[in-house]
Amino acid sequence: MIERLWAKLGKSSLQPTDSVASENVPEHVAIIMDGNGRWAKHRGLPRMAGHHSGMKAIKRITIAADRLGVKYLTLYAFSTENWKRPKAEVDFLMKLPQQFLEIELEELIANNVQVRMMGHKEDLPSFTLSAVEEAIVKTANNTGLVLNFALNYGSRKEMLEAIKTIASDVQQGQLSIDDIDDKVMSDRLLTSGLPDPDLLIRTSGELRLSNFMMWQLAYSELWFTDVYWPEFTEAHFQEAILEYQRRARRYGGL
Repeated sequence: MIERLWAKLGKSSLQPTDSVASENVPEHVAIIMDGNGRWAKHRGLPRMAGHHSGMKAIKRITIAADRLGVKYLTLYAFSTENWKRPKAEVDFLMKLPQQFLEIELEELIANNVQVRMMGHKEDLPSFTLSAVEEAIVKTANNTGLVLNFALNYGSRKEMLEAIKTIASDVQQGQLSIDDIDDKVMSDRLLTSGLPDPDLLIRTSGELRLSNFMMWQLAYSELWFTDVYWPEFTEAHFQEAILEYQRRARRYGGL
Protein backbone atom coordinates (compact mmCIF):
# COMPACT_ATOMS: atom_id res chain seq x y z
CA MET A 1 0.00 0.00 0.00
CA ILE A 2 2.73 2.46 0.93
CA GLU A 3 4.45 1.89 -2.43
CA ARG A 4 1.72 3.84 -4.18
CA LEU A 5 1.84 6.76 -1.74
CA TRP A 6 2.84 9.83 -3.73
CA ALA A 7 3.92 7.69 -6.69
CA LYS A 8 5.01 10.79 -8.53
CA LEU A 9 8.01 11.01 -6.20
CA GLY A 10 9.39 7.82 -7.72
CA LYS A 11 10.94 4.91 -5.89
CA SER A 12 11.93 5.65 -2.31
CA SER A 13 15.64 5.52 -1.55
CA LEU A 14 14.83 3.57 1.63
CA GLN A 15 15.33 -0.05 0.68
CA PRO A 16 13.92 -3.08 2.55
CA THR A 17 16.41 -4.08 5.21
CA ASP A 18 16.58 -6.42 8.20
CA SER A 19 18.87 -4.01 10.09
CA VAL A 20 15.88 -2.18 11.58
CA ALA A 21 14.34 -4.53 14.13
CA SER A 22 10.58 -4.56 13.62
CA GLU A 23 9.90 -5.26 17.30
CA ASN A 24 11.66 -2.13 18.57
CA VAL A 25 10.51 0.67 16.29
CA PRO A 26 9.57 3.85 18.20
CA GLU A 27 5.80 4.17 18.36
CA HIS A 28 5.89 7.97 18.30
CA VAL A 29 8.57 10.05 16.56
CA ALA A 30 8.64 13.84 16.89
CA ILE A 31 10.73 16.02 14.58
CA ILE A 32 11.90 19.62 14.86
CA MET A 33 12.20 20.42 11.14
CA ASP A 34 15.00 22.98 11.25
CA GLY A 35 17.33 24.54 8.71
CA ASN A 36 15.12 25.47 5.76
CA GLY A 37 16.35 29.05 5.64
CA ARG A 38 20.02 28.17 6.00
CA TRP A 39 19.70 25.47 3.34
CA ALA A 40 18.38 28.11 0.94
CA LYS A 41 20.97 30.71 1.92
CA HIS A 42 23.84 28.32 1.20
CA ARG A 43 22.45 27.93 -2.31
CA GLY A 44 21.88 31.62 -2.93
CA LEU A 45 18.12 31.16 -2.78
CA PRO A 46 15.44 33.07 -0.84
CA ARG A 47 14.35 31.60 2.47
CA MET A 48 10.94 30.82 1.00
CA ALA A 49 12.59 28.36 -1.39
CA GLY A 50 13.93 26.48 1.61
CA HIS A 51 10.49 26.27 3.21
CA HIS A 52 9.01 25.00 -0.04
CA SER A 53 11.71 22.33 -0.34
CA GLY A 54 10.98 21.35 3.24
CA MET A 55 7.50 20.27 2.11
CA LYS A 56 9.12 17.57 -0.02
CA ALA A 57 10.97 16.27 3.02
CA ILE A 58 7.63 15.89 4.82
CA LYS A 59 6.50 13.57 2.03
CA ARG A 60 9.68 11.49 2.18
CA ILE A 61 9.69 11.08 5.94
CA THR A 62 5.97 10.29 6.16
CA ILE A 63 6.57 7.47 3.69
CA ALA A 64 9.61 6.27 5.63
CA ALA A 65 7.81 6.38 8.99
CA ASP A 66 4.88 4.39 7.65
CA ARG A 67 7.19 1.85 6.01
CA LEU A 68 9.14 1.27 9.21
CA GLY A 69 6.04 0.89 11.40
CA VAL A 70 5.98 4.21 13.25
CA LYS A 71 2.42 4.85 14.44
CA TYR A 72 2.61 8.58 15.26
CA LEU A 73 4.69 11.24 13.52
CA THR A 74 4.60 14.74 15.01
CA LEU A 75 6.17 17.54 12.97
CA TYR A 76 6.99 20.97 14.44
CA ALA A 77 5.69 23.12 11.60
CA PHE A 78 5.30 26.58 13.19
CA SER A 79 5.97 27.74 16.73
CA THR A 80 4.34 30.48 18.77
CA GLU A 81 7.69 32.31 18.51
CA ASN A 82 7.79 32.14 14.71
CA TRP A 83 5.37 35.09 14.51
CA LYS A 84 8.43 37.28 15.22
CA ARG A 85 9.80 36.57 11.74
CA PRO A 86 9.33 39.04 8.86
CA LYS A 87 5.71 39.33 7.77
CA ALA A 88 6.43 38.15 4.23
CA GLU A 89 7.98 34.94 5.55
CA VAL A 90 5.16 34.34 8.03
CA ASP A 91 2.58 34.86 5.30
CA PHE A 92 4.39 32.32 3.11
CA LEU A 93 4.60 29.80 5.95
CA MET A 94 0.88 30.15 6.63
CA LYS A 95 0.15 29.17 3.02
CA LEU A 96 2.26 26.00 3.10
CA PRO A 97 -0.25 23.77 4.98
CA GLN A 98 -2.91 24.67 2.42
CA GLN A 99 -0.54 23.96 -0.49
CA PHE A 100 0.66 20.68 0.99
CA LEU A 101 -2.82 19.37 1.71
CA GLU A 102 -4.23 20.46 -1.64
CA ILE A 103 -1.61 18.29 -3.32
CA GLU A 104 -1.42 15.37 -0.91
CA LEU A 105 -4.75 14.97 0.89
CA GLU A 106 -6.26 12.43 -1.49
CA GLU A 107 -3.14 10.28 -1.26
CA LEU A 108 -3.15 10.55 2.52
CA ILE A 109 -6.75 9.35 2.54
CA ALA A 110 -5.97 6.50 0.12
CA ASN A 111 -3.08 5.35 2.29
CA ASN A 112 -5.04 5.36 5.57
CA VAL A 113 -3.07 8.25 7.11
CA GLN A 114 -4.88 10.25 9.79
CA VAL A 115 -4.09 13.97 9.97
CA ARG A 116 -4.13 15.77 13.30
CA MET A 117 -3.05 19.16 14.52
CA MET A 118 -1.95 20.47 17.89
CA GLY A 119 -1.56 24.18 18.44
CA HIS A 120 -3.38 27.39 19.23
CA LYS A 121 -5.98 27.87 16.53
CA GLU A 122 -7.10 31.38 17.45
CA ASP A 123 -4.16 33.15 15.77
CA LEU A 124 -4.11 31.17 12.54
CA PRO A 125 -5.45 32.67 9.28
CA SER A 126 -8.81 31.26 8.27
CA PHE A 127 -7.45 29.72 5.06
CA THR A 128 -4.73 27.88 6.98
CA LEU A 129 -7.09 26.59 9.65
CA SER A 130 -9.83 25.57 7.21
CA ALA A 131 -7.38 23.54 5.10
CA VAL A 132 -6.08 21.68 8.15
CA GLU A 133 -9.54 21.11 9.62
CA GLU A 134 -10.79 19.76 6.30
CA ALA A 135 -7.92 17.25 6.29
CA ILE A 136 -8.66 16.29 9.89
CA VAL A 137 -12.32 15.64 9.12
CA LYS A 138 -11.67 13.71 5.90
CA THR A 139 -9.06 11.44 7.54
CA ALA A 140 -10.74 11.05 10.93
CA ASN A 141 -11.71 7.42 10.33
CA ASN A 142 -8.33 6.35 8.99
CA THR A 143 -6.52 3.85 11.20
CA GLY A 144 -2.94 4.00 9.91
CA LEU A 145 -0.11 6.41 10.62
CA VAL A 146 -1.12 9.52 12.56
CA LEU A 147 0.49 12.60 10.98
CA ASN A 148 0.32 15.26 13.66
CA PHE A 149 1.26 18.84 12.76
CA ALA A 150 2.39 21.14 15.59
CA LEU A 151 1.13 24.42 14.14
CA ASN A 152 1.28 27.65 16.14
CA TYR A 153 2.44 25.47 19.00
CA GLY A 154 4.39 26.46 22.10
CA SER A 155 5.01 24.14 25.02
CA ARG A 156 5.08 26.83 27.72
CA LYS A 157 1.73 28.23 26.61
CA GLU A 158 0.35 24.70 26.40
CA MET A 159 1.42 23.93 29.97
CA LEU A 160 0.22 27.25 31.36
CA GLU A 161 -3.23 26.70 29.83
CA ALA A 162 -3.32 23.17 31.23
CA ILE A 163 -2.44 24.47 34.70
CA LYS A 164 -5.20 27.09 34.46
CA THR A 165 -7.81 24.44 33.63
CA ILE A 166 -6.63 22.31 36.56
CA ALA A 167 -6.79 25.33 38.91
CA SER A 168 -10.29 26.14 37.66
CA ASP A 169 -11.43 22.56 38.30
CA VAL A 170 -10.03 22.74 41.82
CA GLN A 171 -11.76 26.08 42.46
CA GLN A 172 -15.09 24.66 41.30
CA GLY A 173 -14.70 21.57 43.46
CA GLN A 174 -14.45 19.23 40.48
CA LEU A 175 -10.92 18.16 41.35
CA SER A 176 -9.00 17.70 44.58
CA ILE A 177 -5.42 18.94 44.86
CA ASP A 178 -4.45 15.46 46.04
CA ASP A 179 -5.79 14.02 42.79
CA ILE A 180 -3.44 16.04 40.60
CA ASP A 181 -0.88 13.70 39.03
CA ASP A 182 0.93 13.14 35.74
CA LYS A 183 -2.21 11.81 34.07
CA VAL A 184 -4.31 14.81 35.10
CA MET A 185 -1.72 17.11 33.58
CA SER A 186 -1.22 15.02 30.42
CA ASP A 187 -4.95 14.81 29.80
CA ARG A 188 -5.13 18.61 29.60
CA LEU A 189 -2.26 19.03 27.16
CA LEU A 190 -2.73 19.38 23.41
CA THR A 191 -1.34 15.87 23.00
CA SER A 192 -4.12 14.30 25.04
CA GLY A 193 -4.81 10.87 23.58
CA LEU A 194 -1.36 10.53 22.04
CA PRO A 195 1.53 8.61 23.61
CA ASP A 196 4.61 10.61 24.56
CA PRO A 197 7.29 10.61 21.84
CA ASP A 198 9.79 7.78 22.08
CA LEU A 199 12.25 9.61 19.83
CA LEU A 200 12.89 13.28 19.08
CA ILE A 201 14.83 14.19 15.94
CA ARG A 202 16.17 17.69 15.31
CA THR A 203 17.83 18.67 12.06
CA SER A 204 20.33 21.45 11.18
CA GLY A 205 22.81 20.97 14.05
CA GLU A 206 20.95 22.91 16.74
CA LEU A 207 20.96 21.24 20.16
CA ARG A 208 17.89 22.56 21.93
CA LEU A 209 14.17 21.87 22.30
CA SER A 210 12.93 25.34 21.27
CA ASN A 211 9.79 25.22 23.39
CA PHE A 212 8.65 21.92 21.87
CA MET A 213 6.75 19.27 23.88
CA MET A 214 8.82 19.87 27.03
CA TRP A 215 6.48 17.86 29.25
CA GLN A 216 6.04 15.03 26.77
CA LEU A 217 9.77 14.67 25.98
CA ALA A 218 10.78 13.98 29.60
CA TYR A 219 12.00 10.45 28.80
CA SER A 220 12.30 10.60 25.02
CA GLU A 221 15.51 9.63 23.26
CA LEU A 222 17.07 12.64 21.51
CA TRP A 223 18.85 12.44 18.16
CA PHE A 224 20.47 15.42 16.47
CA THR A 225 21.91 15.79 12.98
CA ASP A 226 23.73 18.58 11.12
CA VAL A 227 21.66 17.84 8.01
CA TYR A 228 19.24 20.62 7.06
CA TRP A 229 15.59 19.58 6.89
CA PRO A 230 15.23 19.92 3.06
CA GLU A 231 18.13 17.43 2.73
CA PHE A 232 16.79 14.99 5.32
CA THR A 233 16.19 11.65 3.60
CA GLU A 234 14.77 8.22 4.35
CA ALA A 235 18.34 7.07 5.01
CA HIS A 236 18.82 9.74 7.69
CA PHE A 237 15.50 8.79 9.27
CA GLN A 238 16.50 5.14 9.29
CA GLU A 239 19.83 6.08 10.89
CA ALA A 240 17.93 7.77 13.72
CA ILE A 241 15.73 4.69 14.21
CA LEU A 242 18.77 2.40 14.29
CA GLU A 243 20.42 4.60 16.92
CA TYR A 244 17.20 4.51 18.94
CA GLN A 245 17.22 0.71 18.80
CA ARG A 246 20.79 0.60 20.13
CA ARG A 247 19.88 2.56 23.25
CA ALA A 248 18.54 1.16 26.52
CA ARG A 249 15.60 3.11 27.93
CA ARG A 250 15.61 2.80 31.74
CA TYR A 251 13.23 5.61 32.76
CA GLY A 252 15.36 6.35 35.80
CA GLY A 253 15.82 2.69 36.78
CA LEU A 254 18.74 0.32 36.34
